[in-house]
Amino acid sequence: MKIQRYQPSRAAEIADLFYRAVHAIDSSVYSEAQKEVWAPEPIDYDRWAERLEKTQPYMAVIDDRVVGFIELEADGQIDCMYTLPEFQGIGVASALYTHLVKEAQRQKLKRLRVDASAVARSFFEKRGFSVIRRNELLRQGVSISNVTMEKDLL
Repeated sequence: MKIQRYQPSRAAEIADLFYRAVHAIDSSVYSEAQKEVWAPEPIDYDRWAERLEKTQPYMAVIDDRVVGFIELEADGQIDCMYTLPEFQGIGVASALYTHLVKEAQRQKLKRLRVDASAVARSFFEKRGFSVIRRNELLRQGVSISNVTMEKDLL
């Protein structure tokens, strides 16, 4: 696995990865309606290309295939961290996170923050993040919950 900077030629691949990762979440955790407003179909590839050009995520690549990605904003916010369903549980997210922490330290960031889904919460708790608050988001009349978490990098 290689961790690489974003390449515009990978935008559609990342958009597809995001869609597949969200829709693979067990329906006992997030309902089909919640997943549909979180990752709607059809995928808006133009919007994704614009977003990714701004966020410049780090990509995990195996055999020339993007299997995961993570975004770090200038203020320490981790906006997205997703892994293809068939590559979950083999260390992709851990490798992306480790790379992100090194980059955050290089940028001399003091704190990381994330709005973690129910499925990502334990990943971040195991890495020392603490829950700050619970959030209820309303998208197209559908409520989706997550938690804001943070970790000091001192």
